[in-house]
Amino acid sequence: MADKGLTYHDSVATNVDPLDERVPGKPAELKKFAALGIETVGDLLAHYPWRYADSREVTDIASLAVGRNVSLVAQVRSAEVRLAQKTGKPRVEAKVTDGARTLDLVIFMPHRGAADFHVKRLVPGSLGLFSGQINIFNGRLQLANPTYAIFGHEVDEAVALEEAEWPIPIYPATAGLESDKIRAAVRAALDRLTEQDVPDPVPGPVRAERKLASRWSALRGVHVPQTEEDWRKGQARLRYEEAFVLQAELARRRARAQREESTARPARAGGLLEAFDARLPFVLTEGQVAAGEQIAADLERAHPMQRLLQGEVGSGKTVVALRAMLQVVDAGGQAALLAPTSVLAAQHVRTLRALLGDLAEGGLLGGSEIGTRVALLTGAQSTAERRSNLLEAASGQAGIVVGTHALLSDPVQFADLGLVVVDEQHKFGVEQRGRLQAKAANAPHLLVTTATPIPRTVAMTVFGELEISELRHVPAGRSGITTHVVPADNRAWMDRTWSRVREEVEGGGRAFVVCARIDPDEDDDGTDGAEVFDDEPVTVGEAQAAAQRAPKRPLRAVLEVVETLREDPRLGGVAVGLLHGRMTSEEKDRAIADFASGRTPVLVSTTVIEVGVDVPAATAMVILDAQVFGLSQLHQLRGRVGRGSAPGLCLLVADAPEGTVAAQRLGALAATTDGFELARVDLELRKEGDVLGSAQSGKRGALRFLRIVSDGAVIDRARDDARALVEADPELAAWPALRAAIDLQLADGREEFLGQS
Repeated sequence: MADKGLTYHDSVATNVDPLDERVPGKPAELKKFAALGIETVGDLLAHYPWRYADSREVTDIASLAVGRNVSLVAQVRSAEVRLAQKTGKPRVEAKVTDGARTLDLVIFMPHRGAADFHVKRLVPGSLGLFSGQINIFNGRLQLANPTYAIFGHEVDEAVALEEAEWPIPIYPATAGLESDKIRAAVRAALDRLTEQDVPDPVPGPVRAERKLASRWSALRGVHVPQTEEDWRKGQARLRYEEAFVLQAELARRRARAQREESTARPARAGGLLEAFDARLPFVLTEGQVAAGEQIAADLERAHPMQRLLQGEVGSGKTVVALRAMLQVVDAGGQAALLAPTSVLAAQHVRTLRALLGDLAEGGLLGGSEIGTRVALLTGAQSTAERRSNLLEAASGQAGIVVGTHALLSDPVQFADLGLVVVDEQHKFGVEQRGRLQAKAANAPHLLVTTATPIPRTVAMTVFGELEISELRHVPAGRSGITTHVVPADNRAWMDRTWSRVREEVEGGGRAFVVCARIDPDEDDDGTDGAEVFDDEPVTVGEAQAAAQRAPKRPLRAVLEVVETLREDPRLGGVAVGLLHGRMTSEEKDRAIADFASGRTPVLVSTTVIEVGVDVPAATAMVILDAQVFGLSQLHQLRGRVGRGSAPGLCLLVADAPEGTVAAQRLGALAATTDGFELARVDLELRKEGDVLGSAQSGKRGALRFLRIVSDGAVIDRARDDARALVEADPELAAWPALRAAIDLQLADGREEFLGQS
């Protein structure tokens, strides 16, 4: 029987056999494998090549990134021995080329004989594979102390005859553990396995239907390809597997939810919803009507609704969610609206009460006879206020209860919780949402909302168990927003920026000034919720330019900027307010109220205003250090202006050199206000791990081949196959390998990642 080099123990692609039992090595070398997260044979086989080299071709040196461990195919141009002036120690200095650019190699040696040995190997004109870390020395790219192999001279002749034309897998490496060593270890592990040793998470019937190779064949194709077609087919098979395993778990969760019992909440004639619709001062958009019908139908069923409502900034999600809440109240239940911040929770309460009018004053003098109440629960309330609102929630007097994480605390009880609305769902995890849902007698209906549009491929991958409703159009009457990028080092443009702010204020408008952090003396942990982006990895040309640049200036901070603007003569006589996350709830409410009323028509703030703040008179926004924000966050911030009848203006003050990803983000934002288009661009500019969360960045359960930007068709097929399988076998009892693969996907934080859906 074949050596069980991959003993799965009911687990797929993981292995309890330590690496040293199957791939012997020195303890120091095994530590280097461990530094890459490779401790078992399963880990090793899941350490896939990041590219493939061709011994007949050279690598484009211009594509190399500083700081990266690389393996490249290049031609030797020259090699010589040099002696250090002070110590006399020898070093080999060589140059390799791709035919257009050169790369310096330096190898430090203990004595002259060793240096001469390397010079003899590095014959000008020969091709080789060179591995090491790219750095810059004296303004030039350099590969220091690389490992290398010269093609045709340093490989066993028999092996060379067989494998000379094969693609060369290049693995993610680290200092002292080059791609060649990893490749040898992988080959040694694979040579011990047969197809029977590798259980497959994709069931045989699905493989047959989709004409898919086995997992063992895919691993051979990826790690030991004889042709380009081999590794491409292997990657395609593993790509489908990643999509299928994820969709199988989402389908299983969906099936479990559909088996749960919930209380049907049908619409009722003559109730709150009908009265609310009759007094709406505007016509619902086509999207609002369609989403409302989908949600209403879900609420009428005796199984819990599981729906995601995503919409463009200002598209009217609040009205759609309110109509759902009123339908539940009409049916005798209550609705809880969970918001991520006290500012947003308070804003929601003000908005809901304004929309409902006397319908939100049930039981009060002047209130509607059919009315209910809207209660607010936050951690910063006074004892008396909190006690009163707790009583309204527990007694059922408040049909709608809005709150922050305070809603999750034990003292909060409901008379009959029928609907949970989670605003900005990505701010909450599965455990937090579950604690709120547990306060209901039967499983409540669930509506999660987001103002960050999500492309369909992401929605299928991350929110696969939810039905999705979309709002793509904003209500009529909005005048739109104009966006410009302002170079931070252009004094004339900066002068004009603050002049435009004054003009907006003198015209009756309000202006936000957004900063990435609170205090100028703080590190990045003082960003108050800003999605701050570090510089992207740079290419060769950018790296050489960066070496000549002066150090970056620190990010502007709220406490610094507010004092600067109060003293700025260009804003003389204009009151400037302040808002950030360390202020108390009362201080935040007062700051927003003063801004809305015009007492402080300029408000310097952190990203605490990103969602929910609705000031129709706000017409201008200046975002300082805009290059460090993510595209979706910039779009959300921009959505705080232009919400009334007057047009909006957004000025992105940035230090973003042309050609950088930051410049592309800002250019995209200036080019369109279509949130769904920006979401697509954002997806293309981000790394996959940034999109899917840290749990998907380089961990064992990570998506390694599936690319949600471009693999929508694969995800579609996998979803159809997974749902059919789960319909026939809801708990996948007949497919232990698939269950084990799901468990692996959920490891290392993946459970919480999926729970955010």
